[in-house]
Amino acid sequence: MTVRTEPRSLTVHAPAHDRDEAWWRHAVIYQVYPRSFADGNGDGMGDLPGITSRLDHLAALGVDALWLSPFYRSPQHDGGYDVSDYRDVDPRFGTLADADALLERAHALGLRVIVDLVPNHTSDEHVWFREALAAGPTSPERARYLFREGGGEVGEEPPNNWESIFGGPAWTRVCDRDDAPGSPWENDGQWYLHLFDSTQPDLNWENPEVRAEMESVLRFWLDRGVDGFRVDVAHGLVKAAGLPDWTGHVEMVAGTEDEPGGTARPHPPMFDQDGVHEIYRSWRRVVDEYPGERVLVAEAWVDPLERLARYVRADEMHQAFNFAFLVSPWSAPRLRECVEESYRVNDAVGAPTTWVLSNHDVVRHASRLGLPETGKGPNGIGAEDVQPDAELGLRRARAATLLMLGLPGSAYLYQGEELGLPEHTALPDDAREDPAFFRTDGAEKGRDGCRVPLPWEAGAPSFGFSEQGRSWLPQPDGWHAHAADVQDGDPRSTLELYRTVLRLRRELGLGLGSLAWDGEHAGSGSVVSFVNGAPGREDVVVLTNLGAEPVRLPAGCEVLVSSGPTTDDGAAVAVPQDTTVWAHR
Repeated sequence: MTVRTEPRSLTVHAPAHDRDEAWWRHAVIYQVYPRSFADGNGDGMGDLPGITSRLDHLAALGVDALWLSPFYRSPQHDGGYDVSDYRDVDPRFGTLADADALLERAHALGLRVIVDLVPNHTSDEHVWFREALAAGPTSPERARYLFREGGGEVGEEPPNNWESIFGGPAWTRVCDRDDAPGSPWENDGQWYLHLFDSTQPDLNWENPEVRAEMESVLRFWLDRGVDGFRVDVAHGLVKAAGLPDWTGHVEMVAGTEDEPGGTARPHPPMFDQDGVHEIYRSWRRVVDEYPGERVLVAEAWVDPLERLARYVRADEMHQAFNFAFLVSPWSAPRLRECVEESYRVNDAVGAPTTWVLSNHDVVRHASRLGLPETGKGPNGIGAEDVQPDAELGLRRARAATLLMLGLPGSAYLYQGEELGLPEHTALPDDAREDPAFFRTDGAEKGRDGCRVPLPWEAGAPSFGFSEQGRSWLPQPDGWHAHAADVQDGDPRSTLELYRTVLRLRRELGLGLGSLAWDGEHAGSGSVVSFVNGAPGREDVVVLTNLGAEPVRLPAGCEVLVSSGPTTDDGAAVAVPQDTTVWAHR
């Protein structure tokens, strides 16, 4: 830990690391949602060849790796998170040869590739589930999933009261399915668990066959050269014994809701059970067999942060998304509290903190931060809903990104945020595909608004997403100004801001630095200010002003980059509201 004598009171919270530390401790990783990144064959759906054709964009941006959301065989009831074959590429996205070509090109450009793994559930079109339906109750085939007898007098009630994350009950009765098997199981009254859509049956991770199969899948992709796995619903694999009733409610990314009045609910029996850690220790042993520091990344909606840190202990996963940071409101005290607590729990287990502001499951932060109430925001925005202030949202988003990328640790970017893309808030309902929209009867607009295909070229059909001008979700007419070719070379653009910030972050080694709070602003209700330091280089001051009044940088500071305009009266630089600066001092 780097401690220096300072003219002001500083408390060091994060350890500095050597520049030669493992890549994942400080990497900036870019999420690619394959459906919406780039279309290589003109059918309106993004694909692997399309991604490969645009990898130069990521290399020029300055990221270290990309994470690919699922591209496996899937009926696409949940955007590919309903996997029917973990060892093949869905024809919509290409072939295994296309996956190999993408890996080869990415590695040639110095980019590592992380792929999604969906171990909590399969598609109901997976061969295992088809076999389970056909085999009937008490069969070994059904033991791969969580089939249970129903409640009530004749099994007409679900086995427990659990809700689906997407709305509605988390159980479906076999005989209520359109494809329910015939004789001798035509009166099959068993139910199966699906914490998400009814087309996504949960696997039974108490079954050794399930564990062996998923380790085999890990090896399949590691042998092909992937650099790691982002593990979907990493906290959900193991359920509490007996599957007891629970009165709580779980939301994506935000985690569990407390009782009215702020009273914490009992621990949810379907999530964050201690047994998941045994699974990830076994997975860690698998990835450690391979050269090149392959990684495991947890998508775990876990409260409090101490429990999240358990996923990144030395013999488990390497990273876990910090959703507490993502859902923090635009408030200096709340942001400081989240940062400090995150470092406290992760430092205790020797893990980096992994920062994130947007992904494929939440309203884009360029819109979320423009809403009257900031934080996680709603699950999608429709035309009839309260609309974000686009100018305010983008200004805050740029400031939030510089704050995030100035923090030691790793960080994830979501495709299009480097273009300042807002949420599509006027999607017609007949274009929506998110199962959350349908399972809540439209009460939740769902996640389609953050998944709209990217604009590459302002004057091209579908903004260059597809040569044929097709787009699986309609793009807003106003996205001309966000197109990558319009922003390229414009020093005021969000794209060039990201390029500059990522270059400086790498050159200065900020991801491996230490954090010390600026004592001058420690109790401020409007400023987040800290020093990122490391041996052998100048300190970097990172200051975000969330208040209405401008804030002056300490005398002698040299501004390196700013999320927006600043003023200089010759004595000091003044940072206006909703602006972040990096500066040498």
